[in-house]
Amino acid sequence: MSDTIFALASGAGRAGVAVIRVSGPQSWDSLKVFSDLGYIKPRAAHYTALKYKNNVLDQSVILPFKAPASYTGEDVVEYHVHGGRAVIDSVLAALTAQENHRMAEPGEFTRRAFENGKLDLTEAEAVADLIDAQTEMQKQQALQQLGGALSALYARWAEELKKTLAHLEADIEFPDEDLPEGIAPEVTDTIKKLEAEIDEHLSDNRRGERLRDGIQVAVIGAPNAGKSSLVNALVQRDVAITSETAGTTRDVIEAHLDIGGYPVILADTAGLRPDQIGSQGQDAIEGEGIKRALQRAEDADITLLIFDGTAEIPDPHTLNLIDGRAILVTNKMDMDGARSQIDASIMISADKGDGIQILLDTVLEKIKQFIGSRETPSLTRQRHRAHLQDALDCLRQSHEATLPELMAEDVRLAMRSLGKITGKVNVEDLLDVIFNDFCIGK
Repeated sequence: MSDTIFALASGAGRAGVAVIRVSGPQSWDSLKVFSDLGYIKPRAAHYTALKYKNNVLDQSVILPFKAPASYTGEDVVEYHVHGGRAVIDSVLAALTAQENHRMAEPGEFTRRAFENGKLDLTEAEAVADLIDAQTEMQKQQALQQLGGALSALYARWAEELKKTLAHLEADIEFPDEDLPEGIAPEVTDTIKKLEAEIDEHLSDNRRGERLRDGIQVAVIGAPNAGKSSLVNALVQRDVAITSETAGTTRDVIEAHLDIGGYPVILADTAGLRPDQIGSQGQDAIEGEGIKRALQRAEDADITLLIFDGTAEIPDPHTLNLIDGRAILVTNKMDMDGARSQIDASIMISADKGDGIQILLDTVLEKIKQFIGSRETPSLTRQRHRAHLQDALDCLRQSHEATLPELMAEDVRLAMRSLGKITGKVNVEDLLDVIFNDFCIGK
């Protein structure tokens, strides 16, 4: 934290403008080395020539910030320079030459923001999610988390646990004092209420994690049903080889889509011929592809089950995969003799593009049902889920405690698990609650 760090904060490569961020105790000192500015007003733009050892580096706009009113909570200077590689390299080289200045490590600006109390861990993670967001819904989720939605929820739970623990500690430490009656029932009721809220929060079908990482949609069907043609039609480019020869697709091929703002990972799979599994020689390759297709169907959030409209009967292996995740699709409806043999299936022609928009609209509705309501903040990482589960387990265990001290320890551990999510683990402020809520030593 004693070092002044710097890095290119904008994207690498040729651009009209590049932003170089400097943060730390000597960031303003180095600014005075590079410019002839007299009075420097914080949080105001200054246009100046950047010079170092009598060489002009660039004409730049400077945005200076004084601690703690900055992203990192430290003194910060942002240099908005021309985006050419030579300009950027010259400014970075000049900063490197300054005393106690060094290149920032990955994520170090945001880490300093966390360490200086500008962000908690969930908000810091949201910064990374916002940078990585590829779709509108990913962006909205990251902004909600960055705005403190998750932090506020967990802070409320932690506050209730803190009060509960304070009541228990007071009952243990000051048994002869003037304490409210019926502490134990009140504590039990509060714990049960929190258990129900945390359990409901965990039972969210992992919608936040799926929205962050991408919703898995598997395209499944018999050989030559037109799965690869459909994938190419959906992504509007040739990502999969198509052929009238059955068994062309041997492995799972993934493509990324944005459907109505939701990130989708679309998987083209090998045609279902389970009898090929366990074959030898060249057929063993197709057999492995079929095995992977069945596994992908099992793991998928949504399955597109593709049937050949020209076949005499629907493929029985595909029929066996119909469940609540499935969308039924009959392909090749542009061909002579084609017909839909499956009730409620969407009729399309992957080659002609007929019915593709209807299919996309159906997939979008399925995704919305799968993701569910987004009014409450969602868990976005397995780390959150693991700590919440630990907290819930501790609260449930507290009901089995035979002594108040053991119950207090379970509540304390639950509170600590919540604190690990946001990075705020405070036990000392229990004293404030004890002495504010009770008339101890009156």
